[in-house]
Amino acid sequence: MSNLTILPADTYTVLNKTVINDSDLRIISMLYQPIIGFAAVSLYFTLVDDLDKLEIMSEELTHHHLMSTMQLKLEDIVIAREKLEAVGLLKTYVKKGSVNNFAYLLFSPISAYDFFNHPILNIVLYNNLGKKEYDKLINFYKIPRVVLKDYEEVTASFDEVFSSVRGNVLELNEDIEKKETNNIIISKGIDFNQLISSIPEASINDKCFNEETKELINALSFTYNLKTMDMQGLVMDSINEKGLIDKNKLRKSCRDYYQFENNGNLPTLIYNKQPSYLKSPDGDNSKRGRLVYAFENLTPYQFLKAKYKGAEPTNRDKRLIENLLVDQKFAPGVVNVLIAYVLKINNEQLKKSYVETIAGQWKRLNIQTVEEAMNITEKNHKANKKMITEDKGNKPNYVPKNKNSDTPAWFDKETKDDISDEEAMELDKILEDLV
Repeated sequence: MSNLTILPADTYTVLNKTVINDSDLRIISMLYQPIIGFAAVSLYFTLVDDLDKLEIMSEELTHHHLMSTMQLKLEDIVIAREKLEAVGLLKTYVKKGSVNNFAYLLFSPISAYDFFNHPILNIVLYNNLGKKEYDKLINFYKIPRVVLKDYEEVTASFDEVFSSVRGNVLELNEDIEKKETNNIIISKGIDFNQLISSIPEASINDKCFNEETKELINALSFTYNLKTMDMQGLVMDSINEKGLIDKNKLRKSCRDYYQFENNGNLPTLIYNKQPSYLKSPDGDNSKRGRLVYAFENLTPYQFLKAKYKGAEPTNRDKRLIENLLVDQKFAPGVVNVLIAYVLKINNEQLKKSYVETIAGQWKRLNIQTVEEAMNITEKNHKANKKMITEDKGNKPNYVPKNKNSDTPAWFDKETKDDISDEEAMELDKILEDLV
């Protein structure tokens, strides 16, 4: 998604692309809300209420209307909108001008059956709710089984009831309302060329990797944070005697693999990029400005991996970062600054006790932006240096600023998942300015 700034005066129009009934709204409240949160669900319901009496289209409204109706800041509404987009309930289009006009296209939620069998949503729902609450939902949507083995079917067929005779010419009309759902899109998925080439041709059928199977593999790789070569062994173990992938076996294998690697835990979802409203303005090409850009545009996982020189971070460190994002609800860019600072002053060790101490201070100070986090680390570090110097008369143990380091090339291109060793070294040079 682009970092397009939205102003309260910018207008929007809601377009209903589906048929939304009470059952759909209940599914959103009961199944989607534990994943995307109340604000996102409230935004969906508000957009539905904005529709006209025919529930087709709204009048042109301003985002100030949304702010007043929902009693939320505009930046919180943007985050809620992005969550709706991510789970397939909304598509957004914009026509730019002196006043930008947005078109919000509403879609139905997937059915309860599809939700409970979805490779991403179902797992996250279970993890967010816990077994007891999850089982309550399962029982709510479970239909009773009726045994009909002692019954004989006597249902009439269509041609037994009706006959076909000559009638008027009929033109088909495509513009009739119908129920529409929207798929979840995984933009960075498995390298299927690499995956397929690593599996012996003799063991697979020509239809083994159809589009439906690829979508499942992509979804599972995202859910369980699996790389292409991680998935290769799991896929091979799931190929049946017909040369096709047993989807249920693959799901179970991926889940078992993840739980083995993560002490029996299941994954959840986090809002993993620094929100645009918490970012600094573009255009600052100073060394500090570029460092801010890096903190704001790398996910904590990407940043931590860079510090590992491209290797996979340990599960312990990843759980520590997940706690900051999920439980402490820190913005991703702020987490990056915290990681950088702790590693820098603790001999490249991410000490849990030190992280928690700093996190507690930052939570009390309501640190939300990268600039605020950098300022407080600089302030604390200067205070610590002064105290060490006064108490011990020794030079403080810190890395001096490297004023001659070149601007790293990776700041000037789009951030990618993997950072080369050279780029990681350049990042380390820039990080010296932090302390």
